[in-house]
Amino acid sequence: MTRGTAILLGLGVLGLGGLGYLAFQAAGFEGFSAGIAAEAVLIVLVLGWTGSYLFRVVTGNMTYMQQRRSYRAAYDAETDDVLQRKFDALPLAEQEKLLKEVGQLQADTEL
Repeated sequence: MTRGTAILLGLGVLGLGGLGYLAFQAAGFEGFSAGIAAEAVLIVLVLGWTGSYLFRVVTGNMTYMQQRRSYRAAYDAETDDVLQRKFDALPLAEQEKLLKEVGQLQADTEL
């Protein structure tokens, strides 16, 4: 979110509060009662928005995390394809030697 967007969002919330005040006055509330009612509605909205944000943070469903997951999956798939093509291009003897070395490394790490 840019600074300009944050300022516009703040002005929008301020305007929403003013409209809420006018709406509650039109509904029959008097002075302070209309202000308190409009403020209460804004507080509930802000708490709901904050709660939804915290829920997305805890569950990991934020835009950045989703972008990272999709980028990582695409990167892994591309890397796997490149490595597979390079492996397939090796002579059979080199492939067997490489598989033995990798098998040896796996056996050493399991101990």
